[in-house]
Parts: sequence; structure tokens; C-alpha cells
Amino acid sequence: MLIHLQAAGTSFVLDARGSRPPAVLHWGAALGDLTDGDLTAYADAAVPAVPPSSLDSPPRLSLLPTLGDGWSGRPAFAGSPGRPRWELTSSAQPSPGSAILTLSAGPLSVTTEIELSPQGVLRLRHTLANADAADFDLGSLGVVLPVPSRAAEVLDFAGLWAYERQPQRTPLGHGVWSRETRHGRPGHDDPYAMMLGTPGFAFGSGEVWAVHLAWSGDKELWAERQTLGATVLGAGELLAPGEVRLAPGGEYTTPWTVAVYSADGIDGLSRRLHDWIRSRRAPLKPRPVVLNTWEAVYFDHSLDRLTALADAAAAVGVERFVLDDGWFLGRTDDKRALGDWTVDPTRWPDGLGPLIDVVHERGMEFGLWLEPEMVSPDSELARAHPDWILGGPEAATWRHQLVLDLAVPAAYDYLLDSISALLTTYEIAFVKWDHNRDLLQEGSAHRQTTALYRLLAELRRRFPAVEIESCASGGARIDLGILEHVDRFWTSDTNDALERQQIQRWTSVLMPPELLGSHVGAPTAHITGRTGALGFRLATSLFGHAGIEWDLTTAAPDEQAQIAAWVHEYKQRRSLLHSGTVVRSDGDDPSRLVHGVVSPDQRTALFALVTLRAPRSAVPEPVRFPGLDPDRRYTVRPLELGGPPRTLQDAPPPWLATGSVTLPGRLLIEAGLPPGLLTPQQAALFTVDAV
Repeated sequence: MLIHLQAAGTSFVLDARGSRPPAVLHWGAALGDLTDGDLTAYADAAVPAVPPSSLDSPPRLSLLPTLGDGWSGRPAFAGSPGRPRWELTSSAQPSPGSAILTLSAGPLSVTTEIELSPQGVLRLRHTLANADAADFDLGSLGVVLPVPSRAAEVLDFAGLWAYERQPQRTPLGHGVWSRETRHGRPGHDDPYAMMLGTPGFAFGSGEVWAVHLAWSGDKELWAERQTLGATVLGAGELLAPGEVRLAPGGEYTTPWTVAVYSADGIDGLSRRLHDWIRSRRAPLKPRPVVLNTWEAVYFDHSLDRLTALADAAAAVGVERFVLDDGWFLGRTDDKRALGDWTVDPTRWPDGLGPLIDVVHERGMEFGLWLEPEMVSPDSELARAHPDWILGGPEAATWRHQLVLDLAVPAAYDYLLDSISALLTTYEIAFVKWDHNRDLLQEGSAHRQTTALYRLLAELRRRFPAVEIESCASGGARIDLGILEHVDRFWTSDTNDALERQQIQRWTSVLMPPELLGSHVGAPTAHITGRTGALGFRLATSLFGHAGIEWDLTTAAPDEQAQIAAWVHEYKQRRSLLHSGTVVRSDGDDPSRLVHGVVSPDQRTALFALVTLRAPRSAVPEPVRFPGLDPDRRYTVRPLELGGPPRTLQDAPPPWLATGSVTLPGRLLIEAGLPPGLLTPQQAALFTVDAV
């Protein structure tokens, strides 16, 4: 059969005729409503020429290309024993947006599920089954998708702790551009989303194809250009030898590969992904303003100090108070006690109840930090159960901690029972779930990740009203796999607004901003030591799931008043920020960023102009406002939070001096408005409202 899936400007065409492995004929721009005759004629005409010094049959890129089919590129499938030759044994299209195919090779079979969402997001995954009388060791099983050769530049991400999702771009030559992670989690250097695009593709222009693996363990993403003409994107779980061994009758299902095409640059990818994610994972309620205690008090816990902090938080309008590390048995620093998940009787002789009462009396929810997957060598748990430690007690420590092997049934049960006891005993609305080290045990990532998913799923079943944040020493576990089980991400451990601007800009290419925790830190950032203006910090934290990570009892009265005004503004604009279309304006000056959120009906928007460092030009280019309706008229006004941004100018642009201007949307999109001359590390906010 011929399969044509089409939605939201995207088409996916598959030739599943005969017994050969199905060939992907097209993934990209929508082809329109094709008749069966059109599809047949296209599939017949799409057969390429036979080049010299090659197979005598025309080359076809199948869903599962192998060496035996003439594919000499990076294989999608490897295992032992044997090199199977796949044949199509069944195909079906259960709905207009889905297809299911089964390939067989002797005792092995692979069933491929394909879905194209109404938003144009493509998902594929394989299930391998072993019907042999002997075990089968799986080496790899990935998804390979063709991309037109005009996609000649590859962009993905690198990074390190507190500096996640740093983009890197390079021309794609012949051969493989491959990114592999072996952290047991995606890691701070996670490639995140690999993009192939037409040369010079940007936020608002160019064709882009991208893949993301919805998986929280080891992974591989790759782009490849073959001398025989094929260009592909691929993704799959990275398996260690012997990590997945299928016994007779056994099955293995890959993570979903999420693939997206955009004719409108990187922002086009974001629109599809954000709309799709929001359709599947609506928040339980509007994203509350958070105060997290970590950078406010660290391990210095007492009821008096935290009561004072709760008073200050409530006074500025905080809605959720989260007690971070330091509350459990013997936890006085980061070198001990992980795994002993009972309340410390010395610091909290009456348990956490008195603090929770304080928080609730002030109208806030209570949240709690946990790091369940880890164990300190100096802990009651490690001394009692060394056999629960991944790699044993002599394994390499990282941040003074070891890993609890969740694949050990007793260890899994201990965590489930301990966390359930906390959530049953106390009224806890939110859990910050941390993960502060790599696993560093070969062959452990698959079983640890699947056990984690199972644990999170069971906790959500038992406590459906409790929200969970994925934190992994900041942003080292942000992916669509764990998003099935959590409600938000801690984007990075750095609260330095300057670093956060780039981190949030690129993290939000995939994830909607309401899923990304974004907190106002202290004037001098804990990690970088950089001092930032309050207005800059407030503007940076506004575009996300906003919160505070600062000892507000030390803030001056005018600072507290400005924070309260910022919280009020966030609440007023929360619906726009968390349902609108994220847009980013391209420019020639890398010293500045322009980004914004436009409401779904294009009637209102909020934009930010951010200066990172000294500009290239004394008179910068105008600020353009993408995403507006070109046929509407809009009034643009500056919005001050935390005081006016610092400028160095003899006179502002006249429109800013008068306080507003009303212009056609097309003019704002294409020509823009001259900004004030901001000094480095400043942000100017603009409201845009239809008239």
C-alpha cells in the first residue's frame, strides 16, 4: 500500500507495496490532497536512476536500511546473531494520521508505529520481537528519515553544568555527524534536538528538519550524507553490549523519535512542538509563582528563619513555597544522608508540619526537594544495603554520592514506600526531583531509566494532584520522554540572568515556556558571581514558569515592592505567556536578542529586547515584532519592571518619549521601531495590543 500522512503543512509519504522494506518517499512540505492515482504515479516516478558501480536495482532508503539492501551508511539496526534481510509482512493505516508496519527476518520481527499529529509532529518507534529458541543481543535499533540534499547545515547543542544548550552549527559534508551521550541521563551536553536546514536557516526563515529522542537515558542522534545521494537524520537509544538481550518470546520497544519539519525556520519548529505538547500535557492549573529556598538558606534550616522567608514570600505574592535540600535525617551538607528520606528530628522535632502550617496560613502551597535516585556513602541506607548501590559501594563517587539501583526490586520498593509516606503524611503539592550525577556504569542506563519511568508513573497514579519537577543538577534531563511523567523542568542551576537568556532561548525551541522554571536570583549570582540589575533579572524570569531563588528577607523595601509589582504583572499576563506563540527576531548583531510571545488570536503580545554586551553599532537596528497580524493595527508601549532599563543616550527615540505609538502590524513586523540605547545586560519590555 501507499501511505500519505498529511497535517498542518507537513506530508509523509511511504511506499509499502510488495515485500521489500517500505521506502520513505517524502518527509517535508505538504503535497496537497493526492488521489490514489496521484500517489501511485508519484511512487512509480520517484524510482531513481541506477548509478554506475552500485547495486543493479535502484537505491531506496527504507525505514530500516541495512547493508544487505545496499545501504552502506550508519545502520539503523544491529544485533547478534546474524544480519537479517527484512521483508514487509503487513501494513495498515488505522487512521488518517497513523500507520503500522511489520517487517520480518526469520525469527525476528520489527513493528513500526508512525503517527503524524494534527500539529504536524511526526513520531515513530519500533518494537523488536524475538521468536527464536535462542537469545538475541540487540546492538541498535533506530529511526532513519530522509532529508533533501538542500538541507546542508546541521545545528545541535553542547554545554556543561550551568551553561546548558549551547548551539553549535556546521556545514554537513559527506559522512556522519554523530552525537552520543553516555551519562545515564541526557546530560548537560545533550544534543537535545538535531536540526538539518537550508544554508543560513534562522529563527524566522529557511527550511528545517529536526529530530529529538524522547528518552532520558543514553542516546545517539546523527546526520549523514552519502555519496550515493541520500541525506538522513537518525535517532535511537545508545545501547551498551549486552544491555538489551531478548530471550525467546521477548520484546524491546524503542523510545519515540519525534521529527518535525518547518518551512518557516526554527520558530516554525517551536510552533508545531509547543502546540503539540500543550495538546497532550495541559498543566493541572495556572503555573504558580514559586519561591525555592536553596539559594536563600542552603542547609541553614530552622523554623524561625523559614517562617521569616515565608512571610516575605507571601508579601510579594508567591503562590508556592518549596523547601529545598537539607530537611532530612543528618543532612547538614552535601556529603551525607542521601537515601535517608525521613525528616531530621534535630532540626524538625515536630516534623515538617509546623512549617507547612506556616506556608498554608500565608496562602501558599508547599513543595519539597528530593533526590531519590542517589545515595550518600555516609548514610544509613548505604550502610544497611550496599547491594542496592549501582556498581557496588566501591563505585566512583560524583558530588560525594553514589547511585541507587532502581532495577533492584527492594530498592525500588523502598523509594516508592518512602516517598509515598511523605506525600501521605504531609500536604505536599509539588516535588522537586533532583538527579545530581552521571551513572558511569556501562550497561545500566536502559534499566535505570525504565525503572525511573515506572516509579514516576506509579507515584502519579497514587498522588495525581502532586506536581513533579525534573531537575538534574539543573537542566541535564530535559526531554519528551520524562515529560510523560513530570510537570515542569528546572532549566539550569544558574540563576545568572545573562546566562539564562541564551539557555532559555534555546531550551524553549523544544519545550513551551510554561514548562521551564525561571527564577529571579540574588543581585550577585551564586554560580557566576556576576551582579545584575533587578530589572534585567525580572525581565529574564518573566518568560517562563516564574519564581524566586533569593533570600527576600535581605531585599530592600523598594526591591520588595518592585518584586511584588513583577509578580502582579506575571499573574496578569500568565495566560498569554503560557499559551501564546513564542517568536524570536533574527538580527545581524549577536550582542542583542529579541524575543516575545504572541497570543493565539494575535491581539496581544509581550516582547523583550535584551542587550548581552556592547553593541556593534552606536545606533542599533530597529526592533521588529514577528508573529503579529500584518493586517491589524497595534499600539506598542514600554513596560517597566524593576525600574527603567539603563540607557546611554542624549535623547530617546521620540516614540518612547511619548510613551506609545500605533502602527500597522505589517510595518512592525517588517520595519520595526528604533529602541533606546541600552547598556549591556539590560532588557526593555514592550506590550503590543491590537486597536
